[in-house]
Amino acid sequence: MQQQPTLALKHIQVSINPRKYFDAAEMEELTASVREKGVIQPVIVRTLADGGFSLVAGGRRYKAALAAHGEDYEIPVVVRDIDEVEAKQLAIIENIQRADMSPAEEAIAAAEQVGLCKGDRDEVARIFGWSRATLDKRLALMNCSTPVLEALSTRQILLGHAELLAALPKETQDKLLPVIIKEGKPVAEVKKTIEQVACSLGAAIFDKADCAGCPHNSSTQGEMFGESLGTGNCTNRTCYNEKTEKMLDATAAGLRDEYPVVKIVRAGDNHTRVQLSVDGPKGVGEEQAKACHACQSYGAAVSGLPDSIGKVYRGQCFDTVCNMKKVAAQLQAVKAATQPKAEAKAGAKAQPAAAKGAAAAPATTSNPPATVVSESDKIKQYRVALWRKALRREVGADPGLAQRYLVAIALSDQMRCVDQKTLAGIWEKLTEEQVASGDVSKAVASTAAADDAKLAHAVTGVTVAAIQGLDVQHLTRLCKHHRLDLAKHWKLCKEFLELITKSEMMVVADELGIRAALGDNFKKVFGKSKSEVIDALLAVDGFDYTGKVPKVLKF
Repeated sequence: MQQQPTLALKHIQVSINPRKYFDAAEMEELTASVREKGVIQPVIVRTLADGGFSLVAGGRRYKAALAAHGEDYEIPVVVRDIDEVEAKQLAIIENIQRADMSPAEEAIAAAEQVGLCKGDRDEVARIFGWSRATLDKRLALMNCSTPVLEALSTRQILLGHAELLAALPKETQDKLLPVIIKEGKPVAEVKKTIEQVACSLGAAIFDKADCAGCPHNSSTQGEMFGESLGTGNCTNRTCYNEKTEKMLDATAAGLRDEYPVVKIVRAGDNHTRVQLSVDGPKGVGEEQAKACHACQSYGAAVSGLPDSIGKVYRGQCFDTVCNMKKVAAQLQAVKAATQPKAEAKAGAKAQPAAAKGAAAAPATTSNPPATVVSESDKIKQYRVALWRKALRREVGADPGLAQRYLVAIALSDQMRCVDQKTLAGIWEKLTEEQVASGDVSKAVASTAAADDAKLAHAVTGVTVAAIQGLDVQHLTRLCKHHRLDLAKHWKLCKEFLELITKSEMMVVADELGIRAALGDNFKKVFGKSKSEVIDALLAVDGFDYTGKVPKVLKF
């Protein structure tokens, strides 16, 4: 029987643990058991790049073993070869399946798992073995303030208290929480208090013109009744919420010309997005940040949370797993760049003056190559149409080349790709005769009556029609063989710019040299509407647009 592997506690790093609260009495009992019998069930660890180990699951056993035996204790382990993302998922799932995990810890873990699953709540519910309703209830707790979540984790309040407080702005929660704890208010009493709290019109993000004479406006009620709510409140929560949602939708719609993705964020979406940073411990680097602007996961968030309702957060990354990896890559690149400097400094005294200067030169950091614009379906359709049009034009002007390409297309068994509609249109221009698809008799009679010159042109037409119908993979190979120069057939235009967002236009402007040509006016231009930005990019004084093709349009 193979012996269970062990590791000394001092060789295990502790970083990931969704469980934050440990009951003192339970920990004392576990420590006593470990002191007497040791740790029986192995903890899970993962290997690190530097050869060390990081704890994934088994935090309570680790803490108990450390308290009972110290850092030299050899604890049984199961070693997993997984990355940081997989480790987080495993830690969350291992803890979420334990019955004694607090609802607050479950909420935080569930929200983080939603982020790791790119917002797919149904998938998270499946992983946790929960119903979707249970998941949504837990995620709703993420609207609780940090003190409320901590009070729930430490069992100072009940789940019912937290669920009620989650419906309130965080500052209101923090005011009520000490009262609830100090006076031991039951859930029913807290519910009654909150039901009496109306919606503040002062905090509304919608146009309140229609609210002036509304019977649900507390100001109007004050004129009608002796007892009423304070002025500036709305007692019709349904109407209030509907108007708020319409305004959130309108705000999001106004941003969709500027960003590839715009989302309204709700309670529980805390870990589905992250602010894209260039520098610092969460930075991805300048070159990668430019590439991120063209990503389909880059955009803006509109807050649907009570304490920041309607606020817009620009420059958001909605793929937290990808962001985590890019940040790690940047940190590694920076570390690699700084190590040679330290080594050069240490040996500077033993080097000649010229060598010192060379050693002091800054090391270059290799960043991931930047993409130009995202390859959306619209862009793919546009560029393939461009390739076909350009290749048809060049092949159509060279009958000898058209014949060779036609034979090549036939030899590769691609003649079925001849676009009949295109060929019929070419034949009609040559002969002024229309030949319908499937009408063999008419086709034979029409070609028999044509002279040699028209037939020669028709052969070229068959090649052009085949190019029109070729599958994209074969079209791409033909373009590469032909060495098609798109610069002869395309320059920056409104049709192309309308297919991309403003943030992607910035990347195109960098690539084509338009940013440099605009100089100090660049920021001013991009502060305007999308249509105005397009007009400005197409009318830069003294800028030569000829020969400049974005990478996304190339084959």
